[in-house]
Amino acid sequence: MTSQLAKKLAIALLMALMAGGLIACDNQGPAEEAGESIDESLEDAGEGMEELGEDIEDAAQN
Repeated sequence: MTSQLAKKLAIALLMALMAGGLIACDNQGPAEEAGESIDESLEDAGEGMEELGEDIEDAAQN
């Protein structure tokens, strides 16, 4: 096998692997969906705690 052919095959293989990786990133599995759900829940809880703190602060000022 010549070095030129080997380089072309290596480049083709690399491009195929990169394309496969990009295609695989589009699919969300159940673990990723669960993780996003947990992130959203924690964000909502944090916002609720922040609002509660503001309400307590407002009540303390009055």
